[in-house]
Amino acid sequence: MNGKSKYDQPIHHRYSIRLQGYDYSQNGAYFITICTRKKEPLFNDENMKSIIEQAWLETPAKRPDVFVDEYVVMPNHFHGIIIINSPVGAYSHTPLQPIFRSPSRTIGAIIRGFKASSTLRINIYRKMPRVPVWQRNYYEHVIRNDNDLYDSRKYIIENPLKWETDEYHPDIY
Repeated sequence: MNGKSKYDQPIHHRYSIRLQGYDYSQNGAYFITICTRKKEPLFNDENMKSIIEQAWLETPAKRPDVFVDEYVVMPNHFHGIIIINSPVGAYSHTPLQPIFRSPSRTIGAIIRGFKASSTLRINIYRKMPRVPVWQRNYYEHVIRNDNDLYDSRKYIIENPLKWETDEYHPDIY
């Protein structure tokens, strides 16, 4: 095998798109975008689209400090707004909690749970166990104020109307 490993650092190195030092469990609103693996238009299938919607809407039942706001399921990606209403962030130091607690209420944990739940259900529906549905990562934007929240909601609501020119459309991507 000529001494080279299959892992190629320049190709496989993953750069974090997260804000360094930001506590992704603190109160706030977050605009999330998750793409399907290889941007496949899986959610043209109404049953799969329904599975995604159901998994998203169940998020607050599993995580009581979380509220899901506007969302849309597009053919090959998903946009949604998550609002965390926890009393303190995972990394806050207060007399009411230890210095560190499990980051299970972080945006990353919430998205992992959503992706795992929806993938399991879609693979049962497709009778294709252990087949990836989603890309490895996701995109998030910390919503900073009411205008930003308004703009994020507007983007989500109008996204289906702009599908033909969307950056994730298969004819453009």
